Amino acid sequence: MFNVKRADRRAMIKMIEKLTEDDLVFLNRTIVERLKLISQAKSTMMMSKFTIGDRVKFQTPNGENKTGFILRLNKKTASIETDDNLHWKVYPGFLAHA
Repeated sequence: MFNVKRADRRAMIKMIEKLTEDDLVFLNRTIVERLKLISQAKSTMMMSKFTIGDRVKFQTPNGENKTGFILRLNKKTASIETDDNLHWKVYPGFLAHA
């Protein structure tokens, strides 16, 4: 992976300080698109560990542990039917094989 050295970061900051408003808007859009692409790649990589029908477990936002089966693999989430017949859409980073 490419890492930017501290000196290079300082040089980038100096360059950014010289940009016009239009340049900054363009740079912002470019950065946001790059971050979205990185996020999608991470999600796809995590999603590849699972298949439809896998038994999985996860923790709900209120700390409750749930187990169930994967019904569908969506673009960013997995659709899960839990043992108590509830349906959840869960980010693959929060899933583990049960």
